[in-house]
Amino acid sequence: MRIAVIDDERPARSELKHQLSELLPDALIDEGDSGAKALEMAGEADYDLFFLDIDLGDINGTVLVNALKNMCPDMKIVFVTAYSEYAVKAFELEVEDYILKPFDKKRMEKMLKKCGHKKAGKTQEAVRRIAISTEGKTIFEEIGNIVYIETYNRGCMIHTVKNDYFEGKTIGEFEKKLGEMGFYRSQKSYLVNINKVKELFLWKNNSFAIKMEGYENDILPVGREKIKVLRQLLGG
Repeated sequence: MRIAVIDDERPARSELKHQLSELLPDALIDEGDSGAKALEMAGEADYDLFFLDIDLGDINGTVLVNALKNMCPDMKIVFVTAYSEYAVKAFELEVEDYILKPFDKKRMEKMLKKCGHKKAGKTQEAVRRIAISTEGKTIFEEIGNIVYIETYNRGCMIHTVKNDYFEGKTIGEFEKKLGEMGFYRSQKSYLVNINKVKELFLWKNNSFAIKMEGYENDILPVGREKIKVLRQLLGG
């Protein structure tokens, strides 16, 4: 079993690693101190269990959890927090469980038992579909097949791996629906599937742009205020 412990407080990381080592002596345990490091680790290794401080500071917890879920659908995520009110947030984001600081050994044992008994498999996010109303009909498309969405003629053009669809909804409506499923508003006119970003490059006037899988001829500009978070979500 490979485990990641992500917390910006070194004493908390050390204590959690110590308790996990006692309960799971054969486990390989890695550690990180930021959301950016969490994304980097998840991109470089296959983890069975990810302990994540919900308030790391550099990346919003909701965005980070959903990015991790999309990167590693079978990985179990457990929130680590000093505040019991975050328990509600844990259930809203459908993470496996949560544990409170300071760590209680019996609670840890219960949490590990729960994680061990739950069947691995694709999360709901990985198979969820979206209804697209276009040209007098409704198309049901898997969310993972959407490459990017852009504003177009008082609505949006939805670009998928096979087709393009127009729907008269605003990009803000799509962001609200897909923002917690691995999509990011890279610029005011574009909502992109993080898993479909193929290239990030320096563009004109020292700004940045991206190219998407299957749409390599399209250049999507990145807002200057968006580049830092986008890099972190991409693991760069």
